[in-house]
Amino acid sequence: MQLFIDTYLKMFFVLTPFFVVSVFLSMTRELPEGAKRKTALRVALAVIVIVFALFFFGRYIFAVFDITLDAFKIGAGLLLFLSAVSLVQGAAPFQKREEVGDISVVPLAIPVTVGPATTGVLLVMGAELDTASTKFIAGGALLAAIVTVGLLLYLAGGLERRLGQTGLSILSKITGLMLASIAAQLVFTGIKHFLR
Repeated sequence: MQLFIDTYLKMFFVLTPFFVVSVFLSMTRELPEGAKRKTALRVALAVIVIVFALFFFGRYIFAVFDITLDAFKIGAGLLLFLSAVSLVQGAAPFQKREEVGDISVVPLAIPVTVGPATTGVLLVMGAELDTASTKFIAGGALLAAIVTVGLLLYLAGGLERRLGQTGLSILSKITGLMLASIAAQLVFTGIKHFLR
């Protein structure tokens, strides 16, 4: 149960839900409410496919490129820290593209929701869990975190009305602080094991 809770909380913050909601609102501003909700569902489905592909096949990527898990932890931690800094500084969200097309996979699923830092964390997590039972529990937690983010996107219009852009910005900054802590832990753990 502790693995499920830890993985859920970590991945909820790593997916930067409130930043994603801000970008989603910015890019779907002119869409009717029904189209926004369909887009939110497509984003959630795309994120599920991407996240589980990275989670289950990360070990093979390490093998192909002969990368140690500790080295990747350090790299992923640094990327995650950069993401945290941009959230805390209030980096401007992606603007809506001029061309017409489905924005649910690119850019909303990749790279807004699952960016380089998230990819790194997923690869490390997938490589660290080496038994079927732990992968199953962590997989359930990943799915729960993605569904929660998808639900926030589905209800994004109501969230914006209740919290306003200022409230979403504050939540994004808090997410950034949490990410910075996770990033530091990844880097310190990677360095500690690398030096052994």
